[in-house]
Amino acid sequence: MQLKKSLLAGAIALGFAGTLMAEDLTTDEQKASYGIGYGFASNLMQQTQGLELDADALIAGVQAAMSGSETALGQAEINAAIEALQEKQQAAMAEQQSQQQGQAAQNKAAGEALLAENAERSDVTVTDSGLQYEVMSSTDEGVSPTAEDTVSVHYHGTLMDGTVFDSSVDRGEPIEFPLSGVIAGWTEGVQLMTEGDKYKFFIPSELAYGDNSPSPTIPAGSVLMFEVELLEVL
Repeated sequence: MQLKKSLLAGAIALGFAGTLMAEDLTTDEQKASYGIGYGFASNLMQQTQGLELDADALIAGVQAAMSGSETALGQAEINAAIEALQEKQQAAMAEQQSQQQGQAAQNKAAGEALLAENAERSDVTVTDSGLQYEVMSSTDEGVSPTAEDTVSVHYHGTLMDGTVFDSSVDRGEPIEFPLSGVIAGWTEGVQLMTEGDKYKFFIPSELAYGDNSPSPTIPAGSVLMFEVELLEVL
């Protein structure tokens, strides 16, 4: 189905008067126009890869094209502006990456100092990989998982400063996952446990997420600490 240019242009023009609400869209023409416009903008945002665009100028360009008017800008000027925006975006991304790398290096240095001090504790064991663990309670019953097994656990994850970033204990619901699908520190550490055991793991960044940040709650380069209770090997 093709909408008449006047209908779609009219819907676009209404956007200058303010944001349209659902109750403003009553006719089929308005609803279809809104849906097409929303889809157009969504696709455009993906294609322009996050370039900062001026919504009013964008709508003016759409209106000019739909009304058959001549473009206000030559193609060379448009291309130059797009290139300038891309360069600006790339510079911002490079700056952000540099800042993240610097923060990751600081976090790794702080983590190495913490782990070095922690390794001196008599109740902490250090594996060949650098993983550290403390046995909080042990049953010596049940089975130990392999890297190919799926396990059910309760866990409480914190950063070096004690900030909780994830906790099945706080949610009140254990979690099941294959040991082959988690960070290396978990894969190695949980295999040391038997059902019913509760360990505390101190995971170096290289056995966690390294210089990458999986979410805003876990800074790049972070040592992660988990209290883990192995409930069942499935």
